[in-house]
Order: sequence, then C-alpha cells, then structure tokens
Amino acid sequence: MTHLRRTEVLRALDRALIAALILLAVLLAGVQVAKASGEIIPSVGFTRPVHTDDNTAKFSGGLAVRGNLGPMFKAEIGAAYRNEERDAGLLDVRQWPVTASLWFAPIPMLYAGGGAGWYMTTLDYASSTGLKDETTSKFGVHLGGGLEVPLGPVAGLDLNGRYIFMDKVESKLPPNEFDPDFWSTSLGLAIKF
Repeated sequence: MTHLRRTEVLRALDRALIAALILLAVLLAGVQVAKASGEIIPSVGFTRPVHTDDNTAKFSGGLAVRGNLGPMFKAEIGAAYRNEERDAGLLDVRQWPVTASLWFAPIPMLYAGGGAGWYMTTLDYASSTGLKDETTSKFGVHLGGGLEVPLGPVAGLDLNGRYIFMDKVESKLPPNEFDPDFWSTSLGLAIKF
C-alpha cells in the first residue's frame, strides 16, 4: 500500500471514528433528555447480496446502542462486520459499517425507519490474481424495521431487518464494478440500562 493511500485510509478511519463518537454523544444526550432507558444490543445475523449470482446468506455480527427520543421515536448507533465472496472466490469483500438510525415506534414492540452509515470496505483479492487489496469508505443508507419481544424487565429479543443501498464499488476484476446493495437480518439480545 503506498504512503499516500495509507494516509487516505487513516484519514477516513479518523473521520469515521469521530463521526461515531459524535453520534454516540448525541444519542446518549438524547437518552438523558428523554429520561428514558437505553439498550445495548449485541446481535448475530445473516446478510445476502442482492445483485450477484451467489445469493447465499453469510453470517454477520453487530453491536448497537439504542435509546428513546420521545414517546414514539428511538435513535440507534451501531457497528457490524460482514463478508462475502464474489467472482468465483477471487474476491472477498469484507465490510464493517458504523450506522445511525431513527426508528418510529408507534407500538412499543414494533419499529420502522431508516438511517445512514459509513461503510468501510476491503476488497481482498485472491493471491492468484496478483492484485493488491484495497480499502475504501463509502456512504450508504438503509430502510428497515423490527420487532422487540420483552423477556423481562431488563432484556428482550430484537429481530431486525434492513435493506442497505450503496453506490457501485469499483473492482480490478471484470466487469470492473459491482452493486454492493444487500439485505441484513439479525437477532439480538436487547439489554436495558
């Protein structure tokens, strides 16, 4: 990786970290203002790319912090990890997004909404291609919703589904770009604090 490219990646990582810290501060301030409880939600799930010949679902994991912003709104900041293979195994796409979401919850158990995020993406080419790996950061948006089933006063099960929209990603393998949109479904344990 060239010095200039490494500097660009580090700058992007710095910006993503600063944005995540600001969003977390805003979320925590919103929780304090609403005088409501928050939740920490570790989750596991599956992602499935939309525009590819391989529609196999892949394992993913994540962690989110969610809090009430009022009687019918919830704010969330989260981070996740996912990967998928493309081009017959010649390309491994690894991604770790940091996202912020606003959920409308007219019924405490149901929520729907969307948000945006910073998607750090590494294109890991097979050694047989002779191509160097690349890491980029892209902006993406998501729409979705979920169901939270209480397990008691301090915990609940959280089932969440999202569709993630992103700009095309350039690749060094033919056809030289691909659409990275994907579905994500996760099951988490909402731990209230």
